[in-house]
Amino acid sequence: KNKLRPMLSSEDIAANEATYFEQAARILDRGKTELRHNSEWLGKLQFPDVIALMSKFTVAEMLRRDNFRKRFDDGDAIYLHEFLYALMQGYDAFALNCDVQVGGTEQLFNLMAGRKIQQDAGQRPHVPVTLPILVGLDGKERMSKSKGNHIGVNDSPTEQYGKAMSLPDAILMDFFVLATNVPRSDLPGIEREIEQHPMEAKKRLARTIVTEFHGEEAARLAQEQFERTVQRKEAPEEIPVHRVEAGQALLDVLVATGTAPSRREARRLFEQRAVLVDGVVASADAVARPGATVQVGKRRWLRLA
Repeated sequence: KNKLRPMLSSEDIAANEATYFEQAARILDRGKTELRHNSEWLGKLQFPDVIALMSKFTVAEMLRRDNFRKRFDDGDAIYLHEFLYALMQGYDAFALNCDVQVGGTEQLFNLMAGRKIQQDAGQRPHVPVTLPILVGLDGKERMSKSKGNHIGVNDSPTEQYGKAMSLPDAILMDFFVLATNVPRSDLPGIEREIEQHPMEAKKRLARTIVTEFHGEEAARLAQEQFERTVQRKEAPEEIPVHRVEAGQALLDVLVATGTAPSRREARRLFEQRAVLVDGVVASADAVARPGATVQVGKRRWLRLA
C-alpha cells in the first residue's frame, strides 16, 4: 500500500469475510473450497515467536519494496507493524503447508517471505504464482471498490454491462485476458477487432462478463437496455418503483434506494447535473414527487410512487 492500512475491528473483519466469501463462491467451487482464519495460528504466537520471525528479514529488504521505498523517500510515516504484514502472510504459507500460493504481482515479496519461512522450518517451499494487476474503470489505477472504479461480481447485469462499456479502449485487451475465460486462440482476432471496431469489441467484452456471472439471457437483456437507454437515450422498459413519503427530499430517495451510496455522493451527482426528473435537470434541494421518473446518469432509473 502507498499509505497506512486502516485497522479493522473483529466485527468489520467478520462482515467483510461474509461478503467476500460469497463473492468468491461465484467463481470458485464452493464444495472444494475451504475457508480458514489465520487467527488459528497467528493468535497462538508468543512475543518470542514474533521476534524470531522478524529476525529472518532486514529493514533493507522491506525498503526495497516500491510502496515502502516511495513513502520513505517522500518522508511519509512507515509504522513498524506494517512490516509485519509480509511476515504474517509468509507464516500463513508455513501454517497451511502451501504447495502453491497465488497473488498479484505486488505480492511477490510476501510470497517469497513464505518460501523463506517454510524453508527455514524444513518444509518444501511453495511455488508462487503472480498475476498482473487489473486496472480499474478509469484506466489508470488498480481496480478497487474503495476507489469506485470497479466492476463488482455481485453487480446486476445492467450495471456490469454498463461499467464494461465505460472502459477506455486502451485496456480492453487486458480485460479480455484477465477478466474472462475467452480461449487464448481467440485473442489475436479480438485484438484486431479492438483496433478496427472498438465499440463492437467493447460490447463483446461486456456480454462475456455478464454471461459468466448471470448467463446468456441476462447478457442479451443488458445489452438491449444499454442500447435503448444509453445509445438511443430512451427509458428502459422496466423501471424500479419506489414509494416516497410526503415532502421527502429527492437526495434522500437516491440514498435510500442505493442509487447513490451516500449523501455526499448523491450531492455530487446533483452538482454534476446528472439527476433528471421527467427529463429536466434537478437541484439538490428537489422534493420527491409521486409519479415522476428519475434518471441518474446514463443507466440508473427510478419511478416514484
